[in-house]
Amino acid sequence: MKEKVKLEVISSNLLSHFFVSPCLTKLLTYFLGHMTDLINTEKDLVVSLKDYIKAEESKLEQIKKWAEKLDQLTDTATKDPEGFLGHPVNAFKLMKRLNTEWGELENLVLKDMSDGFISNMTIQRQFFPNDEDQTGAAKALLRLQDTYNLDTDTLSRGNLPGVKHKSFLTAEDCFELGKIAYTEADYYHTELWMEQALKQLDEGEVSSADKVYILDYLSYAVYQQGDLSKAVMLTKRLLELDPEHQRANGNMKYFEYIMAKEKEANKSSTESEDQAEKETEVKKKDYLPERRKYEMLCRGEGLKMTPRRQKRLFCRYYDGNRNPRYILGPVKQEDEWDKPRIVRFLDIISDEEIETVKELAKPRLSRATVHDPETGKLTTAHYRVSKSAWLSGYESPVVSRINTRIQDLTGLDVSTAEELQVANYGVGGQYEPHFDFARKDEPDAFKELGTGNRIATWLFYMSDVSAGGATVFPEVGASVWPKKGTAVFWYNLFPSGEGDYSTRHAACPVLVGNKWVSNKWLHERGQEFRRPCTLSELE
Repeated sequence: MKEKVKLEVISSNLLSHFFVSPCLTKLLTYFLGHMTDLINTEKDLVVSLKDYIKAEESKLEQIKKWAEKLDQLTDTATKDPEGFLGHPVNAFKLMKRLNTEWGELENLVLKDMSDGFISNMTIQRQFFPNDEDQTGAAKALLRLQDTYNLDTDTLSRGNLPGVKHKSFLTAEDCFELGKIAYTEADYYHTELWMEQALKQLDEGEVSSADKVYILDYLSYAVYQQGDLSKAVMLTKRLLELDPEHQRANGNMKYFEYIMAKEKEANKSSTESEDQAEKETEVKKKDYLPERRKYEMLCRGEGLKMTPRRQKRLFCRYYDGNRNPRYILGPVKQEDEWDKPRIVRFLDIISDEEIETVKELAKPRLSRATVHDPETGKLTTAHYRVSKSAWLSGYESPVVSRINTRIQDLTGLDVSTAEELQVANYGVGGQYEPHFDFARKDEPDAFKELGTGNRIATWLFYMSDVSAGGATVFPEVGASVWPKKGTAVFWYNLFPSGEGDYSTRHAACPVLVGNKWVSNKWLHERGQEFRRPCTLSELE
């Protein structure tokens, strides 16, 4: 039961983005539930386009017949014009053709056969992604590249773990990714993707992408990162392709000027500057260590339990502390982690229940929200990128049954819990490290609920994920991988009511696949006799 899927790490990267951009946030309002609608929309447009092609082919066939008939007629007429027109019928038909029939032919040529296609396009265009969504899609790829240490060639070739429908990026696609990174002044990714585009063109790929344009972006991105010698080399290559390139000639003069100044600089001062740069780089690498731990855990790396601690983790049949519903049919339970104690319940939700929950949630899916610590109200945030919906027990017997199951197996009262939240994480969807409970500096976080703090979290996994999408706990080094039909449970608060800061956790970006989860946040009210305080304030 304790098998873990470790994501294969293909290469290392040098830099990591720490926050999700607004464009990525905008993109990921198109989660897979809605993106499947876009697939159907595109299919409908293809059908309309094929109908348009058939209509155009029919029109061209008529024009072709006209041309063949008139070609024979005019060929005969031009050999003996006077003799041809000496026949009164031929004279009449010539007048008729030029006055009427050529006009009809003109109308046929000018006739727009695309009415159905254009009207369909006009209707469907309102549902199309826009430039900002496309930019967001590119940023999602860049974020996945960083989180999972994927090199550009691996991503471009589509060699991702768990993929069913392999796809690849053309040189033009790579060029577009580089341009988007460039507009964001992200010269690190600009260099990576422009180099990949150039590499694919050098390997002989036929593309509309122009090496001159690529080298222009690439040389500047390299220069912005401080690699002057490489920038000069790339600019020289550009000038070999286009000796008259105005910007490249200007850049070359500037680069040569900078290099001359550098040679004049004192060698010792250069060494001290290099040392300072190295120290600055070390400081940068030490910035936000939680982020590095989070990304390592997402890749299946990081802290491993000692054998001694591992021996304390068990699998068992659990009857909910002799709950009547589970005495004769206990559920399978396994320990995922010891401190904080995280347990997983296996085969705890059926495929039929999962489908019912998803169908109830899909029409209501909207950008997931978080509690604003200042206002105590729900709001969207750049660090949580998913879509969610809330389901009440009275809406469906299935939801009511799930709530009862949670109460039976946790021993906690669900009447004061929040509604069942259903969340969908598409490719790139994630939730950065956070606490489920409110800290002391957030006294009003759940004030409007009137049920106290979040004492515990129950999380159902309603789908398998091909790659990525783990739930990780950076403070302790735990990684919990999605497995359809299972659920994990942990306490956010100690029995004393104090928050357990080791429960800080995150939902890793989905690399390949589609992640569905549902969770129940249980609150303090109603648990006074179910989980009473201990005699020690420290527990």
